Amino acid sequence: MPRPRIQKRICDVPRVDTFTPSGRCQTSEKKITMSVEEYEVVRLIDYEDLNQEQCASIMGVARSTVQRLYNDARKKIADSIINAKVLKIGGGDYTICVQQRDQNICEGCNKHQHRHGGNRR
Repeated sequence: MPRPRIQKRICDVPRVDTFTPSGRCQTSEKKITMSVEEYEVVRLIDYEDLNQEQCASIMGVARSTVQRLYNDARKKIADSIINAKVLKIGGGDYTICVQQRDQNICEGCNKHQHRHGGNRR
C-alpha cells in the first residue's frame, strides 16, 4: 500500500497559470505541466531568496521533498524555454494558507512574511 500524499502548504496560487512562447498559439500540442507546489518552491527559493530548509518549514514538508520539487520544476522550466513549449501551472496536492491581512503573515505557517503582497484576491 503506497504512502498517503502529504498536502504541501502554499501561500497563494499563481496569478497567471499559462506561459506561451512568443509567436506560438496557445493550442500548441507541446505542453508541459508544472504543479502548483513546484511553482511555490521556485517562488520561495528563487524569488523570495529562501534556502531549502526555510522553504520546507513554510510548506510543511521535508527538505528532500523541496529539493525534488525544485529539481523537477527547473527541468520543466528549461524544457519550456529551450524547446518552445507552453508551460501550464496547475494541479497537485496542496492547501492554501489563510493570510492575516493586517500583519501580512500566513496563518498556516505563521512564520513567513510576504515581501510582495501575498494573497491578491
